[in-house]
Amino acid sequence: MKYLRRALKYFLQISLLLVIIVAVLMLSGMVSKDIAIAFRHGWTSVGYILLLFAVMSAAYPFFGYGKRKIHAGGDPASYRDAIVQAMEGRGYVLASEEDGELRFHLGSGFNRAARLWEDTISITPVLGGFEAEGLVRDLARVVMAIDNKINNYGN
Repeated sequence: MKYLRRALKYFLQISLLLVIIVAVLMLSGMVSKDIAIAFRHGWTSVGYILLLFAVMSAAYPFFGYGKRKIHAGGDPASYRDAIVQAMEGRGYVLASEEDGELRFHLGSGFNRAARLWEDTISITPVLGGFEAEGLVRDLARVVMAIDNKINNYGN
């Protein structure tokens, strides 16, 4: 269900962007206001574009979200404060904490909206450390920050 929701959000976002770009071009007079003239095959071209957007949107959640391992020894609870500090340093705030799992989201409403409220990063204790789950483009920065904070914590 989460996958489908993300795909639908991205489809709507990409489609809205297309509508805005085409509307600006039409209103500025750079292209005809008639779809049959603006696009080579008229509405058929629009259908092909939307089909392409649907394929891209269906693939994005698969490639855009992932999990990364954070290596740490000892009691996971002892690293809680270091993890929270590292995440706050990257602009995230603690949203919830349950059974050792820490869930963070961006503190800025603008950044959350830009990511369609799909900005949650979960940090879960696993054997040998933690597992971070969220947007792949954010995970690299977050995992590095947490790893640095954990390895330097107490020094």
